[in-house]
Amino acid sequence: MYRRALELLQAHGIKPTKQRLALGRLLFDGEHRHVTADQIFEEARSEGVEVSLATVYNTLHQFARAGLLREVAVDMGQSYFDTNTSRHHHFFDADKGQLIDIPEDQVGLARLPSPPQGQEIAGVEVVVRLRRKNV
Repeated sequence: MYRRALELLQAHGIKPTKQRLALGRLLFDGEHRHVTADQIFEEARSEGVEVSLATVYNTLHQFARAGLLREVAVDMGQSYFDTNTSRHHHFFDADKGQLIDIPEDQVGLARLPSPPQGQEIAGVEVVVRLRRKNV
């Protein structure tokens, strides 16, 4: 039941605690998904996992630092965590609170600015915000 989560945590040097395994199972057993900390917290609680919201946030950030998740900031103070860590971009539908993957080759950037001295560009992530058309 927790095999995939256990393998992923061990492969990324993360100690497999009971809570990390439970959250890992919710995140990594199945299809790729975009979730907020609140969503994972509610899923965990509904499955009887004893976990605090602070632990969920800490675990999600730990998984992101280890490369298991990508954090996608859509607004100030609102982030989604993406289990698909490949290079790609997103649509954000604020009405539905939903991120939708856009393959990297469907977004073109003609030019990037030069980074400040002593810095290098580590990546570019595009979030295209959607809204319902006014008809």
